[in-house]
Amino acid sequence: MKRTIILWGVLCFVMSLWAVPGGYFNVKDFGAKGDGVHTDSPAINAAIQAASEAGGGTVYFPAGTYSSYSIRLQNHISLYLDHGAILKAAVPNEKEHYDLPEENWSTYQDFGHSHWKNSLIWGIGLHDISIQGFGLIDGTEGITRGQAKMNGFPAANKAIALKECRNVNIRDISMLQCGHFAMLLTGVDNLTIDNVRCDTNRDAFDIDCCANVRISNCYVNTTNDDGIVLKSSYGLGYAKATENVTITNCQVSGYDPGTLLDGTFKKTITQAPDRDGPTGRIKFGTESNGGFKNITISNCVFDHCRGIALETVDGAIIEDITIDNISMRDIVNSPIYIRLGNRARGPKELPVSVVRRVKLSNITVKEADCRYASILFGIDGHPIEDVVLSNIYIQYKGGLTMDDVIEQRGANSFFTKVNSAAHGTPQQSNGADDSPQTGKRDPFDVPDMEKGYPEPSSHGILPAYGLFVKHAKNVTIDNVEFETIKEDKRPVIVLMEVDGIKLTDMKVDKSADAPYFVLKNVNDVEITDFEGVKDKAIKSTKHLEIWK
Repeated sequence: MKRTIILWGVLCFVMSLWAVPGGYFNVKDFGAKGDGVHTDSPAINAAIQAASEAGGGTVYFPAGTYSSYSIRLQNHISLYLDHGAILKAAVPNEKEHYDLPEENWSTYQDFGHSHWKNSLIWGIGLHDISIQGFGLIDGTEGITRGQAKMNGFPAANKAIALKECRNVNIRDISMLQCGHFAMLLTGVDNLTIDNVRCDTNRDAFDIDCCANVRISNCYVNTTNDDGIVLKSSYGLGYAKATENVTITNCQVSGYDPGTLLDGTFKKTITQAPDRDGPTGRIKFGTESNGGFKNITISNCVFDHCRGIALETVDGAIIEDITIDNISMRDIVNSPIYIRLGNRARGPKELPVSVVRRVKLSNITVKEADCRYASILFGIDGHPIEDVVLSNIYIQYKGGLTMDDVIEQRGANSFFTKVNSAAHGTPQQSNGADDSPQTGKRDPFDVPDMEKGYPEPSSHGILPAYGLFVKHAKNVTIDNVEFETIKEDKRPVIVLMEVDGIKLTDMKVDKSADAPYFVLKNVNDVEITDFEGVKDKAIKSTKHLEIWK
């Protein structure tokens, strides 16, 4: 009797295992060769279908090279690339190619943001899916930088593309040269990206119209485009915010393509295709219809790339943003760039964008480009509001003069108080309004360019080396230090069209040839504990230079 009970128990256990949906589905059991020559996508999709019919499961890739066209995810599916497994994007040809891009809204964003099916791995309207393992997704030969076709045949321009999915987990994989987007994730809710190494030739992670997102422990190298970029496009056919996002413990860079994954970290490439320096950064925008809300970025490292960029130009709101504990080195444009514009690419009668309640703290920057300073730039009648910069150290390369600004802007005048070998010791501002010399163009007249593409270099060489603020309200600058490697003969700080700014506990390098501040059309300025400058409270000024 006892033996019968034991046997019955074993039988029930085995039957219960059969009844449990899911399990491991080895792609080789479905005909995949893994030899890098045969096309394995039919076998991979067959394994996914079998797993789906079983109620879900893990589609397993053992070591090998799997040449593939479009892989179509389904609910409750995990793709697992084991050590030594390479999912290789195949080159399309007359007989085999990637899935065609679907019909979709494409009026207000580029082609790449508007389609998902033309990808190596794609899913639409799915839930509970994952892509993981310690293998590699290699798009070097088969994924384009943005084109719809390769050799005249339908191509993929993304490695991973998901639309309107939820409960998505991407972790531990490596990605190489993955086209226009290594990942385009649009309208995804409850998204985790963890411990991913991505070394690609355009955007790495595009998080578009997504909510409840966690990105952590990732290494992202993108010489020619943005690294981790939050967007809120019109790709869904309506405006939706990207919100409730945490980005932490990540590294972004602009090393030569492929040299993150091979460990050589080369820096021989000095320009991206837009002729600015290597990109690689963390950025909000440019697509910005839905907004960016409740976002925290912390404990991240930038190297040989552009700085932090928060941009809204298509009617979106940026609000409640916290950026903390950031280290940067070899920054090729503005370390901090906050831009509100009015490109208004979207349905008619878009509201003007809004930026408010943004706090950046505990940031250290070494060897930053001296041309563009850190920038807060709104537009007339729509200031950036309630920005706090605190506990920040920025070392600029320096070495420029106002002549560089004048030459670029076609201007022929600068400070009222000039100091050079010919002019002797500069006079000091007495606190009254000063008017600049008349000339062809005031070098402090930096155009708003509200319809233009937002990039620090679009403003040209700025008339400040440290901080340039235009169209802003209620700004706080506290415990900030600017240092220059070479003497820079421009003002440290230029404030234009600013209503309410407090600057306290600051230490800066300043040339004897330039003032600390140039203020134009500024109200309610408080300067306290600023090394080299007497405490000041300025109610209103049209033009003022502060030399001490």
